[in-house]
Amino acid sequence: MIEEKKFLTVAPFQCAWRKDLKFREAGRGCVTFDAFAHNDVTVVFRENVGSQHYHYKRDNSPHYTVILGSHRNRRLKIEVDGKTVVDEEGVALCCSSTFQSYWICIYDGLISVGKGRYPFQNLVFQWLDSNPNCSVRYVGLSCWDKHVGYRNVNVLPLPNNHMLLWKQVDSGEYEGKEEELEGEQMSYEKWGLENFLESWELSDVLFIVGKDRRHVPAHKVILQASGNFPLSLPNEDVIQLQNISYPILHALLQYIYTGQTQISEAQLGSLRALSLQFEVMPLVRQCEETAERFKLNKKLFDSGKSVELSYPSFQPHCRMAFPSQLPMNVKRLKQLQSTGDYSDINIYIEGHGLVAQLHKVILSLWSVPFSKMFTNGMSESSSSEVFLSDVSPEAFKVMLEFLYSGVLSLEDSVEFGTLLLQVLLLADQFGVTHLYQECCKTLLECLSEDSVCPILQAVSSIPSCKLIEETCERKFAMHFDYCTTASLDFILLDESNFSNIIQHQDLTVTSEERVLNAIFMWGMRAKELCGWEEVSELLALSTPDFLFKDRLQSLDDFLPFVRFPLMPHDLLKKLGQSNLGRHVPIFHDLVREGISYVEFESLRPGNEQKQLSYFCSLRFQHRRSSYKELQYISDGDSNGVLYFAGTSYGEHQWINPLLAKRITITASSPPSRYTDPKALVSRTYQGTCFAGPRVEGGQIHAWWMIDIGQDHQLMCNYYTLRQDGSRAFIRYWNLQGSLDGKTWTNLRVHENDQTMCKAGQFASWPITGPQALLPFRFFRVLLTGPTTDGSNPHNLCICFLELYGYFH
Repeated sequence: MIEEKKFLTVAPFQCAWRKDLKFREAGRGCVTFDAFAHNDVTVVFRENVGSQHYHYKRDNSPHYTVILGSHRNRRLKIEVDGKTVVDEEGVALCCSSTFQSYWICIYDGLISVGKGRYPFQNLVFQWLDSNPNCSVRYVGLSCWDKHVGYRNVNVLPLPNNHMLLWKQVDSGEYEGKEEELEGEQMSYEKWGLENFLESWELSDVLFIVGKDRRHVPAHKVILQASGNFPLSLPNEDVIQLQNISYPILHALLQYIYTGQTQISEAQLGSLRALSLQFEVMPLVRQCEETAERFKLNKKLFDSGKSVELSYPSFQPHCRMAFPSQLPMNVKRLKQLQSTGDYSDINIYIEGHGLVAQLHKVILSLWSVPFSKMFTNGMSESSSSEVFLSDVSPEAFKVMLEFLYSGVLSLEDSVEFGTLLLQVLLLADQFGVTHLYQECCKTLLECLSEDSVCPILQAVSSIPSCKLIEETCERKFAMHFDYCTTASLDFILLDESNFSNIIQHQDLTVTSEERVLNAIFMWGMRAKELCGWEEVSELLALSTPDFLFKDRLQSLDDFLPFVRFPLMPHDLLKKLGQSNLGRHVPIFHDLVREGISYVEFESLRPGNEQKQLSYFCSLRFQHRRSSYKELQYISDGDSNGVLYFAGTSYGEHQWINPLLAKRITITASSPPSRYTDPKALVSRTYQGTCFAGPRVEGGQIHAWWMIDIGQDHQLMCNYYTLRQDGSRAFIRYWNLQGSLDGKTWTNLRVHENDQTMCKAGQFASWPITGPQALLPFRFFRVLLTGPTTDGSNPHNLCICFLELYGYFH
């Protein structure tokens, strides 16, 4: 269930830091939240997490601070490194009577502040830092001298074209769809329940008011969700109010349909009596409170002027107030949906029969297409039945829940992502813009390296999701290594998406060989991870037409995007001698060009223009890499991942990474004097150090396991072990990697390996093949057979372990 975040209260002069409040990309992100405060709603953006007692006034490190309601809730302030750069009066103030929604976006120094749940809607202020801090990443929630309540705090990613994205989401892609109601042009911007106030459209109950018997239409479901009207009988569609004047009834209905009304002080008592008669209790209470204030101080009200009454949750500039900002009992409204009471439309889904008995006015106030369907003379205008096809009943149920409650509710299950995408499609199909916005927002919150491919496949066919599609493509490009090795979902992407990814300006990859391998796997719709070597071997027995089928032409189009001139010379030579060069002409030409470039044949005297064109071409420029290469040089060197973790990733002098809490180490046997996790990553030789045996799955195993942390991954291409002082030399063991610490992949298998033969000996081995391309968080050395020690053959006696490769 997507539920509201727990309420968070921040005490004066303190700051709350949560691990999830972190931009996915430094310098770019958006935080949305609700706040309840008298003044000084303070949001801090830093490169690193601060402490609970952190305060921005005492912070010497670079940071941005945005203060809503500064100077006793009179001003908006923005500070850079403690210095005020913005001090605007009357902008983005706080609300102490109810929670107010805000959003703050930072994009390369552009700070945008607005009200509401969606970025770049209701923008109230923007400021551009001429010297931007592009390293801020963590979000802190703070305050000044009074408590501040926060809830529904979310951090959203921002694509390059973030403003256009959210404006498009806001518009719902209804280009030119302005609705004409009762002779007036009505855009979706102004659409809401107020458009049905005293409207004959879709009305099913009639008030007859006053001595002149004036007819005033209304809607049963709206009335019953707001109070208790005499509509118990199915044919009860007339309510007589001969002793009530029209202005009194109008004020009541206006309050119900819009959340606010105006009435003279002399009529306040009559309005209260009518509200009490129909049990519209919020209005009853407001009438009583207003009358009481009037008695205490008549100067509060100007004589002869109207009294304004507003529902406590009402926000005057909010475009969709239903039902949270109206005097609606949401529980009662949902009950009317489930029971079908006062329904005037039956919804049938092909293959599932009758799925819901609903109310046209509810569907119409959310959806312009539904409103057209019911009011512009289509067959559904006079019919009480609608038949739908190619619609998921589960997704339709979620949409109905939203239409009657205003809340997106999804069960947290394995099918969560699939259902969310179906709801997104349905919201787009029926023009339920606010549901579409919620789905997009949730989609971006859920977007990860593991989910990007399925989401991209789903949204690529939806025209209104074009910018969500571009966001997914950029996400994939920035995590290219992971997305093309952790799973093979990417081979299902269509040609356009995959082309955009491999050409993307933000493509981040460890080597051009990875790009080449991904193109070949996509082209042949590979069923398992492979590299160009395996493709070359297949071409010895096959042809490109058979291997790549309908994607052969795409392969020819994609190969020029590989930057062959940046590949090592030895690799280019191997590529040139492979079957690929003999069977794929463009591949042969590109490899030759790369070799020529590396050997400087193209840069001989007289080729200055050609040289200039080479350097201007993107194919001769290095890409960004999200992984840091930690290369093996020699046994026991200081270049490995575990040593790097001991320096806090290059921040200070080395200390044992286990003591620095940068990594976690566990063994198959309980910790003891000779099974000490610290010893395994120590720079001091340990004479006796072993992991004892345990029975797992009916077999005896011993192992050391290292967790490099939830925020880190390693594509391991080398590792080093050191024998302790014993003569229990290992002969049978595996180095394994895992993403979750449960499912393991063999990176290197050792069978009767005779390398270890001396006490205290170092030894290192490379990881080759596709396994070296796989990123993992967990690594373990697993003893799979007896050692040379006949008395204790199942002890894993190593006192040092180091890993190398591409670290992220």
